[in-house]
Amino acid sequence: MDISLLGIPMEEGAGRRGCVMGPAAYRTAGLEDELKALGHTVRDLGDARPDAVDTVETQHDHLKHLPKVAGWTRSLHRHAARLAQEPTLPIYMGGDHALSLGTVTGHVAAAAAQGRKQYVLWLDAHSDFNTPATSPSGNLHGTPLAYACGLDGFPEMLGQPLEHTLDPTNLCIMGLRSVDAQERALLAKSGARAFDMRAIDETGVQKLLMPFVEEVARENGMLHVSLDVDFIEPDIAPAVGTTVPGGATFREAHLIMEILHDAGLVTSLDLVELNPFLDDRGRTARLMVDLTASLFGRSILDRPTISY
Repeated sequence: MDISLLGIPMEEGAGRRGCVMGPAAYRTAGLEDELKALGHTVRDLGDARPDAVDTVETQHDHLKHLPKVAGWTRSLHRHAARLAQEPTLPIYMGGDHALSLGTVTGHVAAAAAQGRKQYVLWLDAHSDFNTPATSPSGNLHGTPLAYACGLDGFPEMLGQPLEHTLDPTNLCIMGLRSVDAQERALLAKSGARAFDMRAIDETGVQKLLMPFVEEVARENGMLHVSLDVDFIEPDIAPAVGTTVPGGATFREAHLIMEILHDAGLVTSLDLVELNPFLDDRGRTARLMVDLTASLFGRSILDRPTISY
């Protein structure tokens, strides 16, 4: 497989500083080497840069760093739309989760151009389904899914209306532990598949994930995976500014990656919210690299690949 790494040193969407160091941490933790050791061709495209945006019109004055986030959104939308047309699988090394304002919408636009459905698997303690009107903090890393799904109230992050939106019925969110009240209502109304940690405890990740994976295969869809550090239990992944206890275990996270590898359907990947300033001797960065390696084929024993 041909894989392209794109660093996104972005922290303006988060509530605290540090995610800007994320791409460098992934490189230091050996992401490229791990993928090459699995037989993949890997190109590091360096770091993206935001477009220059001076002002963005909005009635929501509490939105933080809006022009800078809009600049990142425009740049990353363009990068994603281009990479999705190439014979490569892009990995976006973040950076806070506001980067998905651009990556997800870019891939949605590219899928529409190819006449295919775009699916998104969102692995996160938060649903990130707030709109500007419902966001209690004004931090834009809590809004990318609402924006991608075309919910009302967003300023023109791309400098123009969003032409192609994500169908929320093509969205699966897993690992939820913290959802705002108004956000919960929007999510319930959307028709998206959303599973909290109780659902994972009671049912297990395989039974929750497989119907979604099978639908992606049946529809010949494109699958974008967005992996937030806070999806994982903070005792083993402390390097995130939005820790919520009770996250996915080491094995649950790896099993999801292994299922996705066996299915062979992933077409793009976000790695987000890694804040090395909060890490313990790099162990969170290393865990995220290990999870990525599981997604791309690292295993203990060979197993037959599922045929779709």
